[in-house]
Amino acid sequence: MRILLALGGNAMTSPDGKARPEDQIAAATAAMEAVADLVAEGVDVVITHGNGPQVGNLLVKNEIAAAVVPPVPLDWCGAQTQGTLGDILMNALDGALAARGLSRPTAALVTRTRVDAADPAFAKPSKPVGRYLSADEAATMIDHGETWEDRGERGWRRVVASPEPLEVLDAPAVVALVEAGFVVIANGGGGIPTVRRADATLAGVEAVIDKDLGAALLARSIEVDQLVIATDVTHAVLGFGTPEARDIGEVSLAEMHGYAEEGHFAGGSMGPKVDAICRFVEQSGRTGVITDLSSIVAAVSGRAGTIVHPN
Repeated sequence: MRILLALGGNAMTSPDGKARPEDQIAAATAAMEAVADLVAEGVDVVITHGNGPQVGNLLVKNEIAAAVVPPVPLDWCGAQTQGTLGDILMNALDGALAARGLSRPTAALVTRTRVDAADPAFAKPSKPVGRYLSADEAATMIDHGETWEDRGERGWRRVVASPEPLEVLDAPAVVALVEAGFVVIANGGGGIPTVRRADATLAGVEAVIDKDLGAALLARSIEVDQLVIATDVTHAVLGFGTPEARDIGEVSLAEMHGYAEEGHFAGGSMGPKVDAICRFVEQSGRTGVITDLSSIVAAVSGRAGTIVHPN
């Protein structure tokens, strides 16, 4: 069985959201225990991950140094965080596998995701990234060509395009590594946003790709049997925050679409995960799962989590 495990940002930071190097290493070490358990069960695992806090740290460095050196573009930030987090995750997974007496090679792949240069998102950037700045601080970044908006009392915030992911350009390399026996880490942060120019050459662009949609696209591209999105709750919930709240267990795609249309999933949290799972199930005819890391092994075998079936 081959699965794609998509790790949320909580798997890459401390419980309180801190992203110091020691916090990221500790979080990765805990997350890779679950992956090693899957490998021990004979599952072929491909891992993808969020990178929001890590890119946020790089953006702060950009802002502090903007008067001295030009800011690093967002596609470079994505590539840098894929490399750093890939290294951390490989080290943690190697240790977890060795502790179980398992010998499996690991690999981290810097991965590009193609988007359309004509995507409407580029015409009106709306995805907020990074921290709030004063008007004077934001003006320095605007002079470097960035788009910032006045958000009132909290200050100014940068907004960028979030185009639809169309193709994981390096998916064939992921497949080759998996078939060679590797546990692969790929497409972090939804992939490095890349466009194909008129002359067929490729170039990175200033944008961010939704990590859950990137995970769904990668899962289809490498033909996994199951997409598992790991978050900080065991299930998606109906009526979240109300006395009538209840966990969603096994459910059909049609039922999950219905719950989404009824407004049960918040846009900034569970909504994108449900959208990604539904896209994967609809387009692949296979199963999608939402659960937490501690329930991963049980969820893959159908005993835990929110499990979305095609029918």
